[in-house]
Amino acid sequence: MTIYDLKPAFQNLLRPLCNSLAQAGVTANQVTIAAAGMSVIVGLLFALFPTARWAALLVPIVLFVRMALNAIDGMLAREHAMKSDLGGILNELGDVVSDAALYLPFALVPGIAGWLVVIVVILSALTEMAGVVAVQIGAGRQYDGPMGKSDRAFVFGLLGLLLAFGLTPQWWWADIGLGVVAGLAALTVYNRSARALKELGREANHEDRQG
Repeated sequence: MTIYDLKPAFQNLLRPLCNSLAQAGVTANQVTIAAAGMSVIVGLLFALFPTARWAALLVPIVLFVRMALNAIDGMLAREHAMKSDLGGILNELGDVVSDAALYLPFALVPGIAGWLVVIVVILSALTEMAGVVAVQIGAGRQYDGPMGKSDRAFVFGLLGLLLAFGLTPQWWWADIGLGVVAGLAALTVYNRSARALKELGREANHEDRQG
């Protein structure tokens, strides 16, 4: 299970806005680029002011807006005939860039082990790579958890919210929490890879039975 499973319900709430954007001539690729650009700008602000509460508060706000924009660009592509190869590339790269931009500044916050943040960001990129590589070997795009994109956004959004309310990071909750996230991210890489191989194995067995 992952927060990603709630995406259909979230999309239903956003569909009226999505339809309005489509009627206004907004494209899926424009939404994807806007989400990544917004994430980079806020990440830079947080990196410049890692102890400022207002900068920390921007992170959960932007993560929620980014989640909405990611849902909207997908609906624009599928439901309004805007799907393209360029859009697929922008979508995958945008997620990795946005994650790095928003999460790496936490390494500059006093009281948080920076090396743990870096490890989580690297593993986050690997989880997305595992999902995409599955397509390269002939399986479907993998979204298995337990620490997918939406789950990471929830964790770092919560961390930003705690910092915004003035809670000083302590090793027993900040560092241990990041360690758990890193472990779950590593498990996600394994789950996505294993699911892709299992999917290919089922297809091979099906073809053998048909032959």
